[in-house]
Amino acid sequence: MSNQRSVAFHTLGCKLNFSETSTLSRQLEQAGFEKKAFTDKADVYVINTCSVTENADKECRQLVRRIQRKAPESFVVITGCYAQLKPAEIASIPGVDLVLGAAEKFNLMDHLATLSKGQDAKICSCDIEAVSGFNSSFSVNDRTRTFLKVQDGCDYSCTFCTIPMARGKSRSDSIENVVEQAQGLAENGVKEIVLTGINLGDFGKGGDGGKKHNEDFFELVKALDQKTTIPRYRISSIEPNLLTNEIIEWVAQSKRFMPHFHIPLQSGSDAVLKLMQRRYNSKLYADRITAIKSIMPHACIGVDVIVGSPGETEAYFKESFDFIHSLDISYLHVFTYSERAMTKALDIKPVVPMTVRNERNKILRNLSYQKQQYFNAQHIGETRPVLFESIKQKNPTDIPMLEGYSDNYIRIVTPFRPEWSNQIVDWEIK
Repeated sequence: MSNQRSVAFHTLGCKLNFSETSTLSRQLEQAGFEKKAFTDKADVYVINTCSVTENADKECRQLVRRIQRKAPESFVVITGCYAQLKPAEIASIPGVDLVLGAAEKFNLMDHLATLSKGQDAKICSCDIEAVSGFNSSFSVNDRTRTFLKVQDGCDYSCTFCTIPMARGKSRSDSIENVVEQAQGLAENGVKEIVLTGINLGDFGKGGDGGKKHNEDFFELVKALDQKTTIPRYRISSIEPNLLTNEIIEWVAQSKRFMPHFHIPLQSGSDAVLKLMQRRYNSKLYADRITAIKSIMPHACIGVDVIVGSPGETEAYFKESFDFIHSLDISYLHVFTYSERAMTKALDIKPVVPMTVRNERNKILRNLSYQKQQYFNAQHIGETRPVLFESIKQKNPTDIPMLEGYSDNYIRIVTPFRPEWSNQIVDWEIK
């Protein structure tokens, strides 16, 4: 390791991963490391992986090969979900020096102190059942919008998902700690916090060796609303069976929680939902949408959907499409099913051909575009509060532009004005 000691990070996957990478970065900077861009030469490269899709695995390998070509003498550390699920496989990739599983991720600094280049890759992992601690983390982007991790792990057993095997059991921070952290971010100029977790609505389960907090997500929402000065909160994603009427009603009257929900559906076919072992049916899901829109007609609702999962026949896909089409929602995040080792879905038949999966993805992405356009058009002429977050400038010669989102998540781009950066501005939607 050079005297300068520099580190570069790359994150694959979800916002939770980004919040954890940001925290690891701050830890190393406080320990004397110079942070560099991943495209630069650095003494240490840290890749925080995802393993939700096959592409994430492939991208990890490609990144390691790229580092090997650019800086073969540098240390390469792999952590995250892929590292927990397949540590030996990662350790066999030429150029990898250290593999950190779920329990060791936040001990990165300790491991770097004893790492020597040229040794076989060191694996520091454990059985996921032994992972019981909770490590708080948050990401900061120009002090405007922060993703704050308040929950980790999942106790669900969806047939397509590896996350419980990679993240462990559901566990969370305490309300007291979250409130303290949120207020600290407010005092540092943060204007918006997005609450993140693997199964956010399950907040309250022990993060301290299994001890119960005797708290729940609704209590967290109330405490943040009442005890902090953050102007804006968003709920990143919440299972429909955990999104209660009391949460919806509280958000409706709150000045801090934005009228924006992201609610995973995965399929609009009850037969497919049963094959996936989801904990709700289409009626419950539709009831949640109706409950939101009845008291917040302006609310933005995003939906996760998986296409091409095993057992999704043409008839079931049509049923799913028709159901989604009927919902008063704002946009979709569409995922193409990919086989994951050790999941129950591998035993479900029939298997959907990849060409059919891709075609179904296109169909739902087109539907998402239509839903988004319709939602935006409904609010033309309204004045809504917009938090301008960042400058969007693809090329140095371009006119600098400010990007921001309204309270109900309508994207706004306007020519840069320095007095609007990191400010909430009343804006007429056009």
